[in-house]
Amino acid sequence: MSWTILQVAYPFAPVGPDAVGGAEQVLSLLDRALTAAGHTSLVIATEGSAVAGTLLPVPAETGRLDDAVKARGRAQHRATIEAALQAWPVDLVHLHGLDFWAYRPAGVPMLATLHLPPGWYPEEAWRPDPHLFLNPVSGAQARACPPGARLLEPIANGVPVEALAAEPDRAREDFCLVLGRICPEKGIHLALEAARLAGVTLLVGGAVFPYAEHERYFAEEVRPRLDAHRRFLGPLGFAQKRDLLSRAKALLVPSLAPETSSLVAMEALACGTPVIAFPAGALPEIVEPGETGFLVDGVEAMARAIGRADEIDRRHCRRVARERFSGGRMAQGYFAAYRAILDRVAGRREPVGVLP
Repeated sequence: MSWTILQVAYPFAPVGPDAVGGAEQVLSLLDRALTAAGHTSLVIATEGSAVAGTLLPVPAETGRLDDAVKARGRAQHRATIEAALQAWPVDLVHLHGLDFWAYRPAGVPMLATLHLPPGWYPEEAWRPDPHLFLNPVSGAQARACPPGARLLEPIANGVPVEALAAEPDRAREDFCLVLGRICPEKGIHLALEAARLAGVTLLVGGAVFPYAEHERYFAEEVRPRLDAHRRFLGPLGFAQKRDLLSRAKALLVPSLAPETSSLVAMEALACGTPVIAFPAGALPEIVEPGETGFLVDGVEAMARAIGRADEIDRRHCRRVARERFSGGRMAQGYFAAYRAILDRVAGRREPVGVLP
């Protein structure tokens, strides 16, 4: 039986293999998996997104994302979702937006993947809806959700392990990497301090989104710490990211937020690169201390761990990534969730994996 799945992205970030945001990367992998399996994948995302299925584009916003811009984007999403539901025989709507609650439709089977820490969602996101199920992406995130939330068992994120592993293992060079959004909760300034203490080069890849707080953080905390050995590269495409990860000494993840997951940590392991991270949120579910990297508490401990990166067996990192973090495994988890939700809505049985 084939499905028609309507996937709805965050209104203000493009989708595709080179996407910066984790939610957009997950959606892209699912879009490709659905299409490869013979299902119809419809994707509502900004103009310029790259999808395997059918793109239903919404206008891309430029400039600072203030309240007026957000309201306009959400209204456009609501209209596009309604139009898609009328034009296509949609079986299920899969919401990936960080503000999914603002444009979720009514009366159709829905799954919302929680890409943010639960405490970052407003009360509206948890409002009961008989057609909506919520999908955490880690055990740590599920445990932090409000009591009574209609959760499926966690479906861990995945990455294109095979494509990442296609880059041959090389002699490691004396630099570390930080990859991701440039914003206060990612702790980029702490990684810069740790690299300085360790005496190694640090390359920072990522985007500064047009939020006032993000732009201020880059200007006040990141830029002053850059020098000849601590450099900002800007946003990186998939090929650039894979090349750097295959050569890096280690990936640093100095997150100050309770991470729901960490795609970049999974990508690093797929490239055989150890991960040195703060034990924030779900990171202890990804990094095995002494086996695939180190969990550290603070800048000085991160600097010391950089000096131990060569102790990690890089072949073991690749093996763990193949076994635990593949995009195929993630897609199969979502396919099972789709079947379960559709069966539940049809009244055939309770969905597999729904938590009490």
